[in-house]
Amino acid sequence: MPAFTYILYSPSKDRYYIGATNSLADRLNRHNFGYSKSTRSGKPWLLVYTQQFDNFQEATTFESDLKKQKKRSAYIPLIQNYRSNPFPLP
Repeated sequence: MPAFTYILYSPSKDRYYIGATNSLADRLNRHNFGYSKSTRSGKPWLLVYTQQFDNFQEATTFESDLKKQKKRSAYIPLIQNYRSNPFPLP
């Protein structure tokens, strides 16, 4: 089953959130409807980057690698490249 690492952006908080999921559309809805405590205050969240992997373990490994960077400068190039080459949500 494919899995995704994603980056969300909250314009109201000027904050990014990095996560991994098997169901991208469902997870984005859960963030925007306030089901996730860590993102509830930043609604609405915009999907600014996603990358598909063959399995959930690969997606969470990439998520962890991004989170370890601790700085926006680590993932801003990913977001900029994604914006110039977007693809539709699955």
